[in-house]
Amino acid sequence: KGMATPEKATITLDAVKMLDPRRLKPDSIETERIITVLDETIAKLELSSLIPHIMDSLDRFADMLGPEITNSLIKHQKLSNEMEHLLASSEEGDTMRAEDQRGCLCLLEQRLKCSVRNVLRLLLAHPSLCQALKYEAWAKESPAEVFIKAFGEFRNFMLERLLTSPVEEEEKIQFMEDISLQIKKNTEAITALQAELAAAIRTREEEIHKKDNVIKDLKNSMQDLTKDCKAGFQQIKQEGEKQRKEELQASQARCAGLQQDIQQLGAQLNALVLEHRASELALRKRKCRVEMEIVNWIQKYDMDMGEKQAEYEEVHAAYAEEKAQLSLLMEKHAVLLQEYSQIEEEHRICQNKKEQALKELTTMTLAATRIQAFWRGYLARSLFKSKRKKKKKGKNKKTKK
Repeated sequence: KGMATPEKATITLDAVKMLDPRRLKPDSIETERIITVLDETIAKLELSSLIPHIMDSLDRFADMLGPEITNSLIKHQKLSNEMEHLLASSEEGDTMRAEDQRGCLCLLEQRLKCSVRNVLRLLLAHPSLCQALKYEAWAKESPAEVFIKAFGEFRNFMLERLLTSPVEEEEKIQFMEDISLQIKKNTEAITALQAELAAAIRTREEEIHKKDNVIKDLKNSMQDLTKDCKAGFQQIKQEGEKQRKEELQASQARCAGLQQDIQQLGAQLNALVLEHRASELALRKRKCRVEMEIVNWIQKYDMDMGEKQAEYEEVHAAYAEEKAQLSLLMEKHAVLLQEYSQIEEEHRICQNKKEQALKELTTMTLAATRIQAFWRGYLARSLFKSKRKKKKKGKNKKTKK
């Protein structure tokens, strides 16, 4: 009964795959944009939660922040103090100045919001500084961290909802219904088993009641054995106490040796701590140099990209102008192409007419040639017949003579 069947194992694996949001990946631009907005909001919330701690230790972070951010934080701290003072005075003041204080409070609240946005804008412009501040000034177990954690869970929930298709949602609902049905069946089976168990327990209690009488008899016999064993236990206890004293003396000697080893290891630990602190200081200096180099490279990159952007705008303007000229030329080309088509059609019609006329001329010429040949043949035959008649007449005259 305790072993899982292959069908149950398959259902469990499908459930894990279906309910695990980490297997999902963004598959649309809209989803990526929404998740990007939520991630940026989480980053801003984390920086906002660091601002009070940074203001409390502003002298320690002044070199890291720079003059501009430090001045903005000082102004923000002044606004926060004014807000606290105004809230305290509104609680202690009379009701006549309540409306004036409420107006001042709204105005001061707007200024405080603008100040927070300005500080966040300045901090977000330096990603490396944000990372360093998170490392140096992160406040553990604060209400803001609880809210950020809840917002992160909301972000994961939104990602799961956005990436879950309607078909997968229907499959999940069907899967949950199947699980509910399976739980109901299991509950019914458990109820039946509990009834069987209760009957078995009652039978077992009756058997136990019978055995209790036997146990009482055995206890009486065991009491006699206990009396006999006490004397043996007393002797064994004395021997054990003697052995314990001997082992205690040996243990004290070992503890003294271990204490000396601990002192030696403590000295070695202090030496290693000093060495590691020196190496850590060197690494921190190196990290600062690298961060400065990264900032310089980023500024150089921004300048290069600005030049490239200007060059791109010039090229894009030239491209737009050439595109306008191309569209004008295409319109002219379309007009000329239409005229050329008309000329080609007229030329084709003229060519067809010429071919038809040439064909008719050829036919007429062939007909005239045949007529002329027929006529010449007729004339030749007529002339030949007339000559033959003359010859016959001449021969007849001669015969008559």
